[in-house]
Amino acid sequence: MSTNVGQVIRCKAAVAWEAGKPLVIEEVEVAPPEKMEVRIKILFTSLCHTDVYFWEAKGQNPVFPRILGHEAGGIVESVGEGVTELQPGDHVLPVFTGECRDCAHCKSEESNMCDLLRINTDRGVMIHDQKSRFSINGKPIFHFVGTSTFSEYTVVHVGCLAKINPLAPLDKVCVLSCGISTGLGATLNVAKPKKGSSVAIFGLGAVGLAAAEGARIAGASRIIGVDLNANRFELAKKFGVTEFVNPKDYTKPVQEVIAEMTNGGVDRSVECTGHIDAMISAFECVHDGWGVAVLVGVPHKDAVFKTNPVNLLNERTLKGTFFGNYKPRSDLPSLVEMYMNKELEVEKFITHQVPFSEINKAFDLMLKGEGLRCIIRMGA
Repeated sequence: MSTNVGQVIRCKAAVAWEAGKPLVIEEVEVAPPEKMEVRIKILFTSLCHTDVYFWEAKGQNPVFPRILGHEAGGIVESVGEGVTELQPGDHVLPVFTGECRDCAHCKSEESNMCDLLRINTDRGVMIHDQKSRFSINGKPIFHFVGTSTFSEYTVVHVGCLAKINPLAPLDKVCVLSCGISTGLGATLNVAKPKKGSSVAIFGLGAVGLAAAEGARIAGASRIIGVDLNANRFELAKKFGVTEFVNPKDYTKPVQEVIAEMTNGGVDRSVECTGHIDAMISAFECVHDGWGVAVLVGVPHKDAVFKTNPVNLLNERTLKGTFFGNYKPRSDLPSLVEMYMNKELEVEKFITHQVPFSEINKAFDLMLKGEGLRCIIRMGA
């Protein structure tokens, strides 16, 4: 049992003071958890492109000073009023979206978009009292998507924590709390390719490669990777990608190229870039009659999707997904078990590791497009 229960904890956190400026390791004060909240000790966190996106704050509301981070693994330090399913010592994955288990979405078998705990990138405070649990010399520091894992301790709503097998190595399974699950679920839960089918994956970053991994697990016979960066093609073979298309190599739209390669189109496609042209191509490259395209990438807020309605009338299906349609509390523990049973590899997504003191190096690696996931070791 922690000796800090009910007390403020002083610890190190990487604070983003302003957009695009290097994070600064500061001593912060982390308040105890309030009603339905849990304070956890973060052991390992990973850098996801979403962190970089909101750190740069080029197309969003700048919310600073802020503690970023949302892909992580940790141990429960203490729990607030009303928390019954978690206790100190439990191993957990914090998730940027939640599962309250009471709203219409949580009660639906078809949705994972919780009304209470759905991602809110502008909210820098806790839901319970609209206050931050972080401060420096009495000045509040804002939260990020309810997780803020770039801190040795953080406070999270209980509905955004998945309790997992304590034997699972947190320095590996922490990557399941965002990008890997998003891509994997987009394929397995939404696209649902049949054994022997063809799948096109647009974007071969971590999420796209996780989508390819899902296609491989499902038994797809052709997995076509589409990316503007030819350097990604060799790595993608490890994730089951069998063929590659670089749109820059062709004068015609890439959807036409894929249709010619596959005798009319692929059975399934998964779009993981967020670029509107790639989204349209992903939809238009699926076969009429049965093709299903799934959109994963987050587009620019002003982007507009345009296609001929005949593409829909000809029995192509367009779907979207959020966090791979996984309900965090209900479904993530079973993904961890897939890893423990060697049915799912996560090590191949982890290309770098840095100590917490060098967290800015992880940002540099991502900005240069080097590697997939960089694990940040807290307390180092």
